[in-house]
Amino acid sequence: MLEPNSNKELPPIPAKRYFTIGEVGELCTVKPHVLRYWEQEFPQLKPVKRRGNRRYYQREDVLLIRQIKSLLYEQGFTIGGARQRMNGHQEASAGTSVEAGELRQMIKELEEALSLL
Repeated sequence: MLEPNSNKELPPIPAKRYFTIGEVGELCTVKPHVLRYWEQEFPQLKPVKRRGNRRYYQREDVLLIRQIKSLLYEQGFTIGGARQRMNGHQEASAGTSVEAGELRQMIKELEEALSLL
C-alpha cells in the first residue's frame, strides 16, 4: 500500500464521515482538478455526489487517493500501470487460491505426462 515514510509527510485523517474535495486535496496534498481527473481514470474512486454535484469523499476514498498518489508520484507508475496495479490487488484477494490450485493441478498433470515419455 503506502510506503511508511510517505505517511509521515501527509497530515492525519480526521475522524469525520465525509470530506469535501478541498479537504481531501489538503489531506493528500493533491489539487482538486487532479482528484476530478483521477475519478475518471480509476473506477474504484467514486465519491458521493449530492446537491449541485458536490463531491463528498469518505475515509476509504482518502486512503485510496493516497495509494494512487504513492503509485504515481513515488513509485513512478503511469496512469495505466497504476490502474492495472489497483485492479490486480482487488482481483488477487478474490482469486489467488483458485489460481494456485489450478497451477498445482497443471504441474501435476505435466509431471505425469513427462513420466510417460
